[in-house]
Amino acid sequence: MLWLALYLPRLPLEALPSRPSPSAVVSRERVVVADDAAASAGVIPGLRLAEAWAFLPALSIQERDVEREQAALTRLACWAGGFTSEICVLPPQTLLLEVAGSLRLFGGAAPLFERIVAGCAEQGFALQPSLAPTPLAAQWLALAADEAPCLDADQLPQRLGRLPLAVLDLSAQNQARLASFGVRSLADLLRLPRAGLARRLGVGLAADLARALGDLPDPRPRFVFPERFVEHLELPMRVDNALALGFAGRRLIASLCGWLVARGGGISECAFEFAHQRGAGQRPATVLVLGFTGVTRDAERIVRVLSERLQRIELPAAVEGISLRADAPEALPGRSASLFDKRGEGAGGDSVADLVERLQSRLGNGSVHGLSAAAEHRPENASRRVIPRLSAEEKSPARWLAAALPATAPGPRPLWLLASPQGLCEVGGRPQCGGPLRLLAGPERIESGWWDEAEPATVGDIRRDYFVAISVRAEWLWIFRGQEGWFLHGVFC
Repeated sequence: MLWLALYLPRLPLEALPSRPSPSAVVSRERVVVADDAAASAGVIPGLRLAEAWAFLPALSIQERDVEREQAALTRLACWAGGFTSEICVLPPQTLLLEVAGSLRLFGGAAPLFERIVAGCAEQGFALQPSLAPTPLAAQWLALAADEAPCLDADQLPQRLGRLPLAVLDLSAQNQARLASFGVRSLADLLRLPRAGLARRLGVGLAADLARALGDLPDPRPRFVFPERFVEHLELPMRVDNALALGFAGRRLIASLCGWLVARGGGISECAFEFAHQRGAGQRPATVLVLGFTGVTRDAERIVRVLSERLQRIELPAAVEGISLRADAPEALPGRSASLFDKRGEGAGGDSVADLVERLQSRLGNGSVHGLSAAAEHRPENASRRVIPRLSAEEKSPARWLAAALPATAPGPRPLWLLASPQGLCEVGGRPQCGGPLRLLAGPERIESGWWDEAEPATVGDIRRDYFVAISVRAEWLWIFRGQEGWFLHGVFC
């Protein structure tokens, strides 16, 4: 096993949305963590509040909010699901990731380590990471800010021996006893006999040393990914420009995609909620629903659709917080790759899905639809509008368009059908459309439909003879002759 510990030393500060500088987070009248400006003035963790103000009278303080810290830790755990599903949440400020099973997927320990560290920075967290064969050793190395990976269990005594005793979080009484023994570091502690150490300082310390070195098992409870994804992010300042919400939205989308990877599925729809500033005239949250042509967990695809929608939304008031909701994940279909990993540019099913989603974002969902064939002989009723959804088998454009046509059509049918037939004049017995039309095929008789003649907005009973004709401009047209004369009904593309 290989464990990656992510210690977040500034989480109490990073979990708070607005942080005027210089600032510090306090609990029980003592400083928990300070920002860079306050730290440079001498404000350090553990300092009494009165002493901190003596060092820096302009210091702004905020009480520690444990609930916000845990929410941020949970959001980061969901994001880490994109790398491994074996995650342990260790309040108040640590995550543990078991990454041995992910090394091959991400190209080894070093690339995986760098990718996770960079991702945490993108999520807005300062990080002290460490990699070790046991979870407790990884925790101690991370607390000591020792970021050099330790991949071999045989190296643990040497690597842990360099750490200070502060990583053990000992009681003051045990610290005094160890000092009386002449113990100044973990190396000194590891040289002591385990049995004598257990008698003098308790079995717990000796057991911790054994677990850190891998001599005893160290089972950890795993993080349970929620059934539904609901995450909220408070903004550091009020935002009245919709495009500026894309940065916060990208962070939530990254957590969503990590959750989807861990759950082994994707989504076809998710919803953003923008909470507006509080006050007497507070407005209800603005809801932005993102729909996709197929099940996905591609972060860039979701971000692209969000960006398109944000360009066309007007906020009724400034936004203070942003939430992202998604229901239980749907099954994600697999995809066969080419033997030589060659993909056509702009011709694959992904490009069709991207095009449909972009058109929906720009024109609105009601302006973009798919076609589905119906068991009906009258052309006006032979297809119906449906929500465009591309399944794994429907991602080629030819297959998608062919799905709109009957499998055994009685005659040629145009792809472009007019909303209502357009009347044509007749000269010398020949129909005219910008000139005389020449009939190429037909007639094909289509008739009947008396059963819905009395219903509103229906075609009703018809008797038509359809022909394929060509115009003087070489246009292939679908025309028919009825009791009222000649009509243009479709165009062959």
